[in-house]
Amino acid sequence: MAKAIDRLSAIGLKSKGLGMHADGAGLYLCVGAGGRRSWIFRYKFGGKPHEMGLGPLHTIGLKEARERARRCREQLLDGINPLGARQAQRQAARLDRAKAITFQECAERYIEAHRPTWRNAKHAAQWPSTLETYVYPAFGDLPVQAIDEGLIVKVLEPIWSTKTETATRVRQRIEAVLDWASVRKFRRGENPARWKGCLESLLPKPASAKRAVRRATGRAEHHAALPYDEIAPFVAELRRQDGMAARALEFAVLTAGRTGEVIGARWDEVNFAERIWTVPAERMKAGREHRVPLAAPAIALLEALAQLRRPREDAPVIFAGPNRGKPLSNMAMLMLLRRMGHGDLTVHGFRSTFRDWAAERTNFPAEVVEMALAHAVSDKVEAAYRRGDLFQKRRQLMDAWARCCDQLKSVAPDVLVLRPAAR
Repeated sequence: MAKAIDRLSAIGLKSKGLGMHADGAGLYLCVGAGGRRSWIFRYKFGGKPHEMGLGPLHTIGLKEARERARRCREQLLDGINPLGARQAQRQAARLDRAKAITFQECAERYIEAHRPTWRNAKHAAQWPSTLETYVYPAFGDLPVQAIDEGLIVKVLEPIWSTKTETATRVRQRIEAVLDWASVRKFRRGENPARWKGCLESLLPKPASAKRAVRRATGRAEHHAALPYDEIAPFVAELRRQDGMAARALEFAVLTAGRTGEVIGARWDEVNFAERIWTVPAERMKAGREHRVPLAAPAIALLEALAQLRRPREDAPVIFAGPNRGKPLSNMAMLMLLRRMGHGDLTVHGFRSTFRDWAAERTNFPAEVVEMALAHAVSDKVEAAYRRGDLFQKRRQLMDAWARCCDQLKSVAPDVLVLRPAAR
């Protein structure tokens, strides 16, 4: 190493030994332990000192190092930070390489990375399905950097009014993939799929689009639901049906629960003494734990099922399917409805039946009903819920609903029954 430094000194490099060896005008040879030698350019920009590597000695000779240092001094003379300019150049080169990466490739990598975090198989299947149906034919094979507002509107506009909910999810999924691509340095700039400050000026609000459809067709798009004045005869018919699917559907009706929440219910989630069913956050649509007050018929249903379960440790799932210990299929209750001759109904529709009954036949506040359905509520309502008063009101609501399911004429003392005015 000493001989190499002596040779450099002979052609003009000043100083010897390990450390920083000055050539002048900011150029240094850095000689480190282990024989590592590289060129460094030292300078000040904005009053702050900077060091910029110019390359290793075994690749960059003294002549080339001096030339590189000279170009750096020229940039400084023009008010340009050499380090910043090089970083921008490297980023541009990365983007040029990324131009070969298509939107579909990015989407597939995003799906693969996030699949373990998705709660159920249905959600995982919907992601690639919607992209394959609506997005890939339009710009799946285009470079991800080339995706702009025009291309996204081209995908969304045809379905924005006719399939508003699907179109909204497609937009959100495009936005997520483009955000991922930006973080991975495959594209730069604002996300053209974002709603705020971008697509909101090009497309009508989703709620407005839905209202337009209802005005045009004269009908609302809801899950098929049973009128609330027919719920008592339906429950009586349901209780005459054999099988676990019938018990699960009865429990779903009595609790106004979603299919996934009900078929995934476990015995350790039920507090019989307090008459509470606590659904953990990972099984809730909103990702928050939900406490459900259980009315007397719901508790009786569970107690009857518990007597059939021996030993308890072998069957942690309440509504187990044919395979021991496995939950019912998410189609089991729907198929039961078809066998009962109610193929026009959906399981989710009973939540609408419950909401319509609560709105038209009771005086319970809307916030209590929304909380019973596990819908999002304001921070003020959430604070009240944490104090516990809304839970007690929800218990009264669910008790009244259970009596309605047993016999429509039976209502709670605090329920206001709306009757037509006397003629």
